[in-house]
Amino acid sequence: MEKFVVNGGKPLFGEVNISGAKNAAVAIIPAVILCDEPCQIENIPNISDVSLISRILQQLGANVRRINKSSLYIDPTHIQTCNATTELVRGMRASYYLLGALLGKYGNAKVALPGGCNFGVRPIDQHLKGFEALGAETRLIDGAIIDAKCDNKLIGTHIYLDVVSVGATMNIMLAACKAEGQTVIENAAKEPHIVDLANFLNSMGADIRGAGTDVIKVRGVGYLHGVTYSVIPDQIEAGTYMCAAAATRGCITVNNITPKHLESISIKLREMGVKITEYDESIKVDATVKPLKRCNIKTMPHPGFPTDCQPQFVALLMGVPGTSIVNESVWDNRYQYISQFINMGAQISVEGRLAIIEGGAPLTAAPVKATDLRAGAAMIIAALQINGTTEISNIQFIERGYENVIEKFKALGADIKKVYFTGDNDAELRA
Repeated sequence: MEKFVVNGGKPLFGEVNISGAKNAAVAIIPAVILCDEPCQIENIPNISDVSLISRILQQLGANVRRINKSSLYIDPTHIQTCNATTELVRGMRASYYLLGALLGKYGNAKVALPGGCNFGVRPIDQHLKGFEALGAETRLIDGAIIDAKCDNKLIGTHIYLDVVSVGATMNIMLAACKAEGQTVIENAAKEPHIVDLANFLNSMGADIRGAGTDVIKVRGVGYLHGVTYSVIPDQIEAGTYMCAAAATRGCITVNNITPKHLESISIKLREMGVKITEYDESIKVDATVKPLKRCNIKTMPHPGFPTDCQPQFVALLMGVPGTSIVNESVWDNRYQYISQFINMGAQISVEGRLAIIEGGAPLTAAPVKATDLRAGAAMIIAALQINGTTEISNIQFIERGYENVIEKFKALGADIKKVYFTGDNDAELRA
């Protein structure tokens, strides 16, 4: 068993370098399947989700190898099967991008329903609606495998998404890249990693316009050439460290970021009294200037406040006097972690999609369990505020999406380490 052990109560100071975006990388890596030549993908985060999707591509027959800790070489020209139904596939949500990539390249895809963070209902009906509109037939096998195929060429069409879905938007883009004619996706999601995927595909010779708006047009092409491409910085990782600095009343500089991608987070931190200074590729977060004020947030699709930073903000608001209200409008069950915060002494009540936080209550160190990736990061932020030792288990969730999280927090002055338990009373510590 592995745990993080955090001795909190100290403000964070210093600089942190942000890694490549997880949500972009796990879509761009399977997107290489569409290419007719090898590609090199740079600024890849060294996280378990990237390792998983890389191994899945290898199982399909692709040649995938690390050039260095942040670069991958991928040769998709030797893929031998469109059947991705192993346990590895079930282990991560982003594996569903294999559907769009394989269907777009080979007209056939059989992919196990994905796992990953388990909060709320994560239907893929909009993905399947898009594939079917392009001319594919889809069916569910034994409730666990999606089989999509098209006997002839996929044909461009007009698709309206009933809900704004990041995954469906990206998957339909992938499937439409080599379809005949033009595909129009209306009510498309606008997240930065959607734009990054479109930029990657366009760099290979695809014809995609409108990414970042609610109407995306994809004109199919016959050939995609190899490229070297660098993934954008991770806005959610950046937002996590920004929240941690504010929660500990510290002052840090977050480097290697795109400030525009963080506007909704910066606005809320400023509203709370945090001094935010933006530079070309960095942001300074200073929470030492004045006492912080309560605030309300509502998660929304981009450019609104990101749902993936909601738990981190709840952890921050726990330590700010006053009543704050969080409205989770994206996912229907993303408060599973709240019970862990209550164990720490937080006064939080949940009413449907609302979390009511009575901030400023005394917090105490307690053993907690990460319930998903972002909740796990929020546990670290909560622990950093508390005088005492907090143990965080289920850290595999955190390592799915945060590169070198221990090293980065330690560089900011945090007292945090990973503990390997080999028995009830036997532990080996690693700094």
